[in-house]
Amino acid sequence: MKVEFAPLNIPLARRLQTAAVFQWVLSFLLLAEVCIGILVLLILYNYWFLYIPYLTWLYFDWRTPEEGGRRSEWVRSWTVWKYFKDYFPIHLIKTTDLDPSHNYIFGFHPHGVLVAGAFGNFCTNYSAFKELFPGFTAYLHVLPIWFRCPLFREYLMSSGPVSVSKKSLCHVLSKEGGGHISVIVLGGAEESLDAHPGKFTLFIRQRKGFVKMALTHGAYLVPVFSFGENELFKQVSNPEGSLLRTVQDKLQKIMGFALPLFHARGIFQYNFGLVPYRKPIHTVVGHPIPVKQTPHPTSEQIEELHQTYMEELRKLFDEHKGKYGIPEHETVVFR
Repeated sequence: MKVEFAPLNIPLARRLQTAAVFQWVLSFLLLAEVCIGILVLLILYNYWFLYIPYLTWLYFDWRTPEEGGRRSEWVRSWTVWKYFKDYFPIHLIKTTDLDPSHNYIFGFHPHGVLVAGAFGNFCTNYSAFKELFPGFTAYLHVLPIWFRCPLFREYLMSSGPVSVSKKSLCHVLSKEGGGHISVIVLGGAEESLDAHPGKFTLFIRQRKGFVKMALTHGAYLVPVFSFGENELFKQVSNPEGSLLRTVQDKLQKIMGFALPLFHARGIFQYNFGLVPYRKPIHTVVGHPIPVKQTPHPTSEQIEELHQTYMEELRKLFDEHKGKYGIPEHETVVFR
């Protein structure tokens, strides 16, 4: 295999963009393990004056990810996130204005491998979110397991994510005055295993909990499709029924998160590595679906709203796919 190296005269900005994306990938792949390792070493070498105060703090702070988190505008404004956004680049597109007197659930699709579009648009101050949706606050809901990693949880919360637990969703959606958005990557870990370039498979048919939450709190539903999300990495072929997919599915059920075997480009060469491909991401926010608050929704009401949501999601994809290079015959596949 011929290795294609990056030219030496690449502008400094592009080098910084690549470095920013690389550190972001590593932070999700290795930082949690490193943080756990640091805490273990502190305990083994009996640095009690460091780990006892932190563990005490952790005990009292354990529920914070379910109570709105602890975002830091300083962290969200780090220059590294500007380079991160510009690497792909990431774009946020609004199709209609939202009424700030309501709370909303943004259903984000697809998951992709590492959800770069959701992070870039809703967890940094360098996206167009504040300009497009003034007066709104977005909360990206992620797996609770990430907040169980000591030290790493502090870093993660600082950029804005909160838990995807029921309690966390209730905390956001029950805020009075409106203007609060729960961003949920509905396909979850299972969908990441189908994040192959050119594929648009969405795990949505059995995801109905978000609909019940919307009805319970009267939160409007908004489909969001991130074009380009599945183009950032290549995965080892893992079709349904293959040995690899069987192992991945079993591990996902045991651990709660998936382990896609992915690769893309390197820092100094374009053939193999963990740096995502430089592909544009266009995250399109669709039209809101009005929801009447129903404290105790019936299964029929949930099913009806769920069908409406899927129809609006398909409509959003079909209306915008041509703008982003997707052939007319392509459509989303709901599973």
